[in-house]
Order: sequence, then structure tokens, then C-alpha cells
Amino acid sequence: MWLFFSLLLVSELLFAGGLTVSPAKDPMPFIEATFPNATSIEDKSGDPASWTIKKQDQILGYAFETNDVARIPAYSGEPVNVLVVIDPEGKILTAKVLEHHEPILLVGIPEKKLQIFTDQYEGLMASDKVKIGGLQEEGVVHVDGLSGATVTVMVENLAIMRAAKKVASSKGILEFDEVAATAMATIKQDVYQQSSWTALTGDGSIRRLTLNNQQVEASFKGTEAESASPLTKEEAESSFIDLYYTLLDVPTIGRSLLGDSEFQWLTETLKPGEHAIALLGNGFSFKGSGYVRGGIFDRIQIHQGDNVFSFRDLDHYRVNDLYAEGTPYFREMSIFIVREHHQFNPGQDWQVELLVRRQTGPVDSLFSSFKADYQPLDKYVDRPEPVIEEVDEDLPLWKQVWDEKQTSVVILIISMVILLVVIFLQDWLVRFPKFLHNFRRVFLLYTIVFIGWYSLGQISVVNVFTFTQNLMSEFHWETFLLDPVIFCLWVFVAVSILLWGRGIFCGWLCPFGALQELLGELAVKLKIPQYVVPFAIHERLWAVKYLILLALFGLSLESLQTAEQYAEVEPFKTVFLLRFDRDWPFIIYAVALLVISLFSRKVYCRYICPLGAALAIPSGVRLFDWLKRRKECGQPCQLCAVECEIGAIEKNGEINLRECHHCLDCQVTYWNENKCPPLVNKQKKRNKKVQNTVEAEPIKIVG
Repeated sequence: MWLFFSLLLVSELLFAGGLTVSPAKDPMPFIEATFPNATSIEDKSGDPASWTIKKQDQILGYAFETNDVARIPAYSGEPVNVLVVIDPEGKILTAKVLEHHEPILLVGIPEKKLQIFTDQYEGLMASDKVKIGGLQEEGVVHVDGLSGATVTVMVENLAIMRAAKKVASSKGILEFDEVAATAMATIKQDVYQQSSWTALTGDGSIRRLTLNNQQVEASFKGTEAESASPLTKEEAESSFIDLYYTLLDVPTIGRSLLGDSEFQWLTETLKPGEHAIALLGNGFSFKGSGYVRGGIFDRIQIHQGDNVFSFRDLDHYRVNDLYAEGTPYFREMSIFIVREHHQFNPGQDWQVELLVRRQTGPVDSLFSSFKADYQPLDKYVDRPEPVIEEVDEDLPLWKQVWDEKQTSVVILIISMVILLVVIFLQDWLVRFPKFLHNFRRVFLLYTIVFIGWYSLGQISVVNVFTFTQNLMSEFHWETFLLDPVIFCLWVFVAVSILLWGRGIFCGWLCPFGALQELLGELAVKLKIPQYVVPFAIHERLWAVKYLILLALFGLSLESLQTAEQYAEVEPFKTVFLLRFDRDWPFIIYAVALLVISLFSRKVYCRYICPLGAALAIPSGVRLFDWLKRRKECGQPCQLCAVECEIGAIEKNGEINLRECHHCLDCQVTYWNENKCPPLVNKQKKRNKKVQNTVEAEPIKIVG
């Protein structure tokens, strides 16, 4: 009865007006509301395209859509289209989201929250430098982010400000950005002079950034990261970092430092459009102790105009020796390759930024940054005459997101490694049932709080559809790298399904599944009556989630947006992404599923979850079956089948690994000599044999 109630409620939700993602909005009402005294709105025209709003002959402002000016893909692979209106001085008068296609982050987020975010841009100037969150910086405007849509608002911010600058520049309100408007310079390969360290640092070929502890401490003053105890005079004056940096593919610099053979190797390694930057340092590590293979160097960034980028492990080479006369000792020496897609201009000024991060809690941190300038010398570069070029709109936002989410990613990876250790050692750990059960409860609580509510790491069947759509069209890894936590979880899911089936994720790392399970355990402790679905009905209800998956998949082939709407059969967004801050039908549905789990274990997971169905399908090709069974299992012993709380053990004793959640309860019973009936019978036979042997021995009389 409860199942039909749930499905009925889902149907009501699917056809409720509050569910549908708003269609693309008409920009005209917003423009007219911004300029109530306007007498005309000229048709969209120009390059970049914009509307000109007038009162008689007086220009009141300009309106434009970011999709026409700065089309930047968000998490879904599609851009977020925002209407922006500026006045003749370049002030932003309004910013309204017209359309979005965010399957994970924006479906279900109330319109008022999106509006609150974009309202922050009213009154800002097109020339402002705007960042999402972070410490206050001179010359930078900080706006608040939006919980559950971090990537999306970063894209919106970039699109709004980049579009505003381009339109304002085209209307003569702002001057063109020198970096964007200057043709790419080239390095003079025929200019070379062997130089010493003193000569290279003296003429500015090599630049230096030095910081002492007092300067770093002062940058955190007044924040949560401020040190509790003051520095001594000696500590304050001690060096924090001594960092040298240079453009290494300049022949005079590179050959002098590396020598002829190493410089030849470097130039042969560089592809067209690539450059090499050298960093040499003592003190604070610019590479960082937390750096891992495949990761990002999160302590250094390069700035050139509005262009900001970091380096990955594949961009890095270690330097063993430097050959310029008088070169001092350096503890760290590295070459970083600037890839072609960063559009780095060797003829323009750039900055190296050092990021110093401090923890303010178990998962929270603040960072302070220190920048140092580099001005290329005229004798090293050829600079063509300035021309107006299109700005490359492809910004690797995923790098910024991974930098911000580094702590969460590290904690998540550690937890997944711990889980893998448990799975590998399961045959030994199940012999300590009390420890294993307590560990599992703690891990499930971690999954709910950290992965679900803190990191917003509840993956969805919509992820499956998004991945499928990308495979069928033009695939871009960057689309999936925009959410580091979700990406890491999917990598783990892919590996664990291949090895063991879907149970590792569904039983340990799914926040909603974990919440249902802990509620079920609480219900048992509170002696709430438990309803066990008869197996004949239970095995037929398994099919419901597959039918839901099939229906959603069919819809996704026709329209991903429609599939996103109907994927609200998953309560994940309501419970975790939006933390119950939604319209009441969504809340009722999610709460109803949780209440049902008090009376019957994990009902949603067993019968409704389309994500579980999607993960169960490839589980048939797993490499290992580590859940052990005996020949007596099923015939005659039914203990594990009766005790399995999700009904994954069939009457013949076989475990249906497409339905199993890998809780390991059956393995605890398997190894328990006092509980497993076959083991109990064997023990009885051994005891009887020993007793018969003792009784059969003759009694010896001594004396």
C-alpha cells in the first residue's frame, strides 16, 4: 500500500506546476521594466549584438544576452544565458537569468535564489573585477555564491563580466583590454648571449618574490585564520619564501640556466603556442606537500590580463642542475609548461601568484595570495602591431573549481581508500561483527553529513543521461570535471562496479541510501513494527525501478530537459542539494519516502531508484564474487535469506548481486560458528565425535 502511495505522490509531483524548469524567458519585459521611460528599443544589432534603448534621441542604455557575447559552457555543457543591461557609463542596471540547462545544480533551485545571486551585479561597473566569495582584496568586488550551484555561478560571473566588458568596449565606454587586443608576440630565437646569474637577475630577465613570516601573518589579520599567538621578532623577520621566476624558452635565459643540451630538449618538447616558465625557490614549497599524481599545483597561478590558469602534473618537469655562473642553491627547481589553449602572450606583462592556505576547521580553510610582476624585455620578443581579436571564450573553470574543492576531494579520496581496504579485508573483518557494525554506522553517518549535505555529492541518474548525451555528441571531459566530488564518486563507481558490482556504492557511498538505512536501524531500536514484503511480491517489485529507468532514458533521447524534470522521482535534490528548501510537494514526497523506511528497509532503493537500476545493469560483468556461500545455503538453510534486509538473497541461496548492497551481514553469519546453521551442525558433530571417543576409551585403574 505504501508503494502505491509513493508512486501516486510521484505522479502528482510530475504534473505539478512547480516542477517544470522555466522555459527560456523573453528579455523584453525585463528591458522595459529597467527603462520605464524609454520611447524606443532598437532591434538587436552590432558585433557584439545588443539592443539600444532610447528616450527620443537620448541613449538610456544597452541590453544584451551573454549567449550572444560570451558563450561559456557550464556543468551541463550548455551555457547559462543571462540578460545584462548597462547604462552609457558602463554601470550594470540589471542581470536576469533567461535560460539554463543545469541537470545537477540548478534543477529545482528556487527562482528567487537565482535572482538574489544576479541582483548582486546591479550597480557594478563593467570595468570591475568580480570574484565569487574569498577574502577581500583591493580592487576586487566579491559577490556571494549560491549553495548547490558553485560551478554555475562561477560561469555566470565570468559570462556577465566578460560580456559587459566586450559590449562596453564596442560602444566606446571602455578602452579595449591591452592583452586581449594585442596580437600574439613571438620570442626572438636568434637572440642569445651567455649570461651569469647576476646579469640575468640584474636586467630583469629573472624576477624575485620574497616574503617573511610577518607579511604572511599580516595578510590573515582579522580573519578566522589569524594565528592565536603573536610572532617573536626573530620569527617575524624570518624568510617565508624566496622565489625566483622567469620565462625559460627565451634563449638567453634558458640556455644560460639549463645548458645547450637541456635547452634543446626543452625547445623540442614545446609544441607551437606553448611556453615554459621556471620557478626556483627556498622556504615555503610552491609545489605543496599535498600534490598528488594527476592533480593540480594549487599554490601557484599565472595571471595575464583577465586570463588566469594553474598547472597540472603533466605540465611539470623537475630541474636537476642550473649552469649559469653564480647561481645560488635552491631546494625546489621546476619547469612548468604553459599550454597553447591558455593563449599566453610572451610579449605582454604577466604575474605569478602564490597562494598560501590555512585551515580554519576540519574541512574549511582560507587562503591569501601574493602576486609578483614580470615584464618581458623588448630585446627578447617581437610584438606585432595591435589588432582586434576575438577573445577565446573557453576558460578552464574546472581548474578553479578543483582548487576550491581540494580539501573535500582529499577527504573523499581518503574515505574511498579506507572503504576499499575494508572490502579487501572483508573475510577477516567480518569475524569481528561488533567492530564492523560500528564502523559501518560511522561510515554511513559520514556519507550523509560530509558527502551528502556538506559536499553535495549525491550522484543522480541525470549524470548517466548527461554522460550518454555527451558520448552521442561532442564529448568533453571538462564538462564532468566541473564538479570534483561528483567526478571522483563516478570514477569510484566505475571501478567498483567492474570489480564487485553496484553494491559498494549503493550500500556505502549513497547519501540517501545511508539515510534510509540509519533511520531503519533507529526504528528497530525504537521497536517500530517492521513490514517484510513477501518474496514473491518483492522480486516483482524489483522491476519497477528498471521500468522507471527505461522511461527516463527514452525521454532523455528526445529531450534531456524533459528527462531532468521527470527525474525528480529521485528525492536527492530535495534532501541534499537543497536541504528541504523547496516547494511543499517535493518535501512531502521526500519525507514520505524517509518515513516509509522506518517501517520497511530501504524501500526507495529496492523498488524505485532509477540510479540503482542504471548501476545494476553493468554489474553483470563484474570480475569478482567475494561474497561466499556454502552448498547448504538455500537447501536447507534459509537464515541469510531471511535476515537480508533488502531481500537480495534468493530462496536457492544465491545472492543477486544486481540487488545486493554489500552490507556484509551475510558474511558475518557465514563465518560465525555459533550462528551459521551449517557451522553449528558441524560443531555439534565434532563435539559428539569427541564425546563418543572419550566414552569409548577404557578406564585405567592404577594401584
